[in-house]
Amino acid sequence: MKRSPLARLWPNATAVVLFIGFAFPVYWMFTTAFKPTSDVITEDPVWFPTSATLDHFQKALDAENFWTLVGNSLTVTLSAVALSLVIALLAAFSLARMRFKGRRGFLVTFMIAQMAPWEVLVIAIYMLVRDGDMLNSLIPLTLFYMVMVLPFTILTLRAYVAAIPKELEESAMVDGCTRPQAFVRVIFPLLAPGLMATSLFGFITAWNEFPLVLILNKDPAAQTLPLWLSSFQTAFGDDWGATMAAASLFAIPILVLFLFLQRKAVGGLTSGAVKG
Repeated sequence: MKRSPLARLWPNATAVVLFIGFAFPVYWMFTTAFKPTSDVITEDPVWFPTSATLDHFQKALDAENFWTLVGNSLTVTLSAVALSLVIALLAAFSLARMRFKGRRGFLVTFMIAQMAPWEVLVIAIYMLVRDGDMLNSLIPLTLFYMVMVLPFTILTLRAYVAAIPKELEESAMVDGCTRPQAFVRVIFPLLAPGLMATSLFGFITAWNEFPLVLILNKDPAAQTLPLWLSSFQTAFGDDWGATMAAASLFAIPILVLFLFLQRKAVGGLTSGAVKG
């Protein structure tokens, strides 16, 4: 049955409104970063800037320990994502392919861990790190970020592994491959969409995390970029131009990673892979 123009208009109009609602903060962040200071602090908002400046970006890049913080953020984030992928890949394969006692309870535990807010453990985490004499170190941050993203990573990869036909693995083993070889040569390449999705989630989670590094790392040389975003102050209050420039720089790695992984995460890799 043909839908009326009004019936088609409603969902389209809703989508446009939602798009504007999500896109406007991003637009305002980037435009404010390029506005002259007089346009930033004016009482009347400048919706469409007519002039631009790079002074705010220069101030953000000249901040103390900026490149040290960039290195810390990349080290902690990439290490946490890599560790979580390795552990989650092995756990997901075991949960999807093997049957063992306590398997369902294991899955329920990960679901509960995914739902529970980690903030309730902040005091315990601080005491644990303090007693281990590891305050102002990147190692605890890396380990805790890895733990934060691990439940989601395991559950997501398990679904991807379960969706791959067992016949592919069995065919490889019939052709002479061992189970590890079948996993590396057959299963692993087909997990690309799942690996891309989970690595993107883990990167965003670790890259944006703020409270834990604020509590554990008081040394400016051991902090990460989220704390850098809150450091732009003047005698009159927040320096919004520099803050928006810093936020724009902070968002660039996530945007680049998303665009790169979006092109790589191609679905339907198993279609037609099993011979009849």
